[in-house]
Amino acid sequence: MAPAALPVSAAPHSRFVVVQPIRPKLCAGCRRGPLAMLILEDAAPRCLDCADLGHLVFLARGDTALTRRAREESGLSAVVVRFNRRKGRYERQGVLVEEPALAQAEERCLADAESRRRRRIRDARRRAAQDARFAEAFAAEILRLFPGCPQDRAQEISAHASLRGSGRVGRSAAGRALSEGAVVCAVVASVRHLDTPYDRLLMNGLPRYAARRQIAAAVEARLRAWRDTGVGEEDTGTR
Repeated sequence: MAPAALPVSAAPHSRFVVVQPIRPKLCAGCRRGPLAMLILEDAAPRCLDCADLGHLVFLARGDTALTRRAREESGLSAVVVRFNRRKGRYERQGVLVEEPALAQAEERCLADAESRRRRRIRDARRRAAQDARFAEAFAAEILRLFPGCPQDRAQEISAHASLRGSGRVGRSAAGRALSEGAVVCAVVASVRHLDTPYDRLLMNGLPRYAARRQIAAAVEARLRAWRDTGVGEEDTGTR
């Protein structure tokens, strides 16, 4: 059963508390009803028109920024609550504010949303430029360590290893620091998958470590060829 009196905590920082009744209620003044919303005056229910709040519009809870701004813009406002029988307490459902105030608040929030959208675009461009510079540096380090590696292949390895959010070696701390170990790992992974029958062995059911042992010589031969600028790509094919 709903309590007879509304707790003060139901509507902090608000002079007016409007109730969404859980049982049909008639206005004690004009006798209209059942009321979707009412305000208690001297323990008697009054409709919003009789309480001089009928010109306000309801803004449901959920958008904290919009609610805060609507109340800031509104000269008159009220908190709307409803009694939750299961929890035994009143819970906020939203606010009543002046319609022009709500329109102004919506415009301010839209302006903020546009600012956030533009900031996201700027941030995305900045990250893309950073990623491009990093991929270029990663490819340059590949070519320094493996001068015989074709340039387009080095760029391909770099782009794959340094893809943002991929969790690959290029995005690790060592990869971002362009450590030799991380760069070599990226090159080895590329050679293993693209220049040896490693993937086919896995698909045929060979355990990963056994497959790696089987193609280790081919991987090393390709790495040796790329370290030696005098050996051409055509001399090291393994497939």
